[in-house]
Amino acid sequence: MEEKFAEDFIFGGATAAFQVEGATSEDGRGPCCWDEYLKRPGSRFNGDMASDFYHKYKDDLELSQKFGINGIRISISWSRIIPQGKGAVNQLGINFYDRLIDECIQNNVEPFVTLHHFDTPLGLFEDGDWLNRETIDHFVAYAKVCFENFGDRVVKWATFNEPWSIAQNGYIIGNFPPNVQYDIPKAVQIMHNMMVAHAKVVELYKSMNLKGEIGIVHTLEGKCPISDKPEDKRAAYLDDMLANRFMLDACFKGKYDAETLQTVEEILTANDGSFKVFDGDMESLAAAAKHIDFLGMNYYSSHFLQAYDGESKIHHNGTGEKGTSIFALKGIGARVSNSAVETTDWDWPIYPQGMYEMLMRIKRDYPNYKKIYIAENGMGYKDDFEDGKIDDTPRIEYIKKHFSYILKAIADGVNVKGYYVWSLMDVLSWSNGYNKRYGLFYVDFNTQERYPKKSAYWFKKVAETKHLVSVDSVE
Repeated sequence: MEEKFAEDFIFGGATAAFQVEGATSEDGRGPCCWDEYLKRPGSRFNGDMASDFYHKYKDDLELSQKFGINGIRISISWSRIIPQGKGAVNQLGINFYDRLIDECIQNNVEPFVTLHHFDTPLGLFEDGDWLNRETIDHFVAYAKVCFENFGDRVVKWATFNEPWSIAQNGYIIGNFPPNVQYDIPKAVQIMHNMMVAHAKVVELYKSMNLKGEIGIVHTLEGKCPISDKPEDKRAAYLDDMLANRFMLDACFKGKYDAETLQTVEEILTANDGSFKVFDGDMESLAAAAKHIDFLGMNYYSSHFLQAYDGESKIHHNGTGEKGTSIFALKGIGARVSNSAVETTDWDWPIYPQGMYEMLMRIKRDYPNYKKIYIAENGMGYKDDFEDGKIDDTPRIEYIKKHFSYILKAIADGVNVKGYYVWSLMDVLSWSNGYNKRYGLFYVDFNTQERYPKKSAYWFKKVAETKHLVSVDSVE
């Protein structure tokens, strides 16, 4: 196994506009789908303040530099740039991201910019979001504005963050807007349409002869059969096909393999639906697959699957009440706990070898991938705040285990160029609010003060030495 990270390896922190910026009605920003969704009756929290990154970004970038963080994932709020999602551009929004990007560069923290991180402008969302093909054209127009204004300084661009989460959480689990459950056909159609939008934006970027690179960020969860029974293996295969292979094929092969198409259609038939490919779609996918520069891989956990013949049934654990999750899909299978694998309070299996297996799979199945950034990885935890000190040793152990498997993958020939911990500071968690903390820096959401956690000091040592130092080396 590799003993240390390369000198040019990026040790980054990740954020997303809606989860950190706040300032939801300042400087001409229009509403996005989440603004309305989190203000519905019974909602426990909203994003009006979040981590106040809109006003505190200088502090956060200064902290980043101080703690050895040399890269930051940020996303651009589409509705801050184009308040209605289409039409007039908001110059005050352009000005904010100009200041933010310049501050990143001044602090030697390279910005890695995502164009869409779950936050479709409200008007476009109400018109059908990614089920409406017109959204694709509006997204391309928005991307062009971003490339024209920031492409001289930003050299890492991602089209989307986690299109699977948009499809799954919005239309299968129902804990993202529009709060629909079990509609697998719509989820598949949305994924396909987003892959076309991604492809068109990649081609736009390449046509502009900018100096950077462009890719996409996928959440890639391992899918493991709970036993050696053929039916359990089949359930894992089906879940993997829907969540991982369908869109990886689109991005890196520029088509859906015959086996992929046949299997997805089988899942759709079991759920009384289909999806539509429009004229020109496959040509767009094929063109972009030749030009994609990297894969951003978000990895938090893997799932264990067993066969399941019933109707779809889901209970989302959004409060950290351990052991309450239920996830079973008609025509696919049920996710079950594995007694040999530890889980977080939110029932996410802690399975770092799944990251290694996924990295090796990308190398094997998609050899044109060029390079991989671990664009998100981290542990949601109920941090205890004691007089400004936060001992989050379990988070350090989680990250360290995943670092070990990244080094193993690099030793085995995978080109991994960076790691962005989720998250830089504590943020608004989409379906959990503020009690699920991920950050290296603790945020007191009443005062917006930042406090480095034990994990921040440990991360700094790793970034400086490029070695996996022990947890005990940090006081």
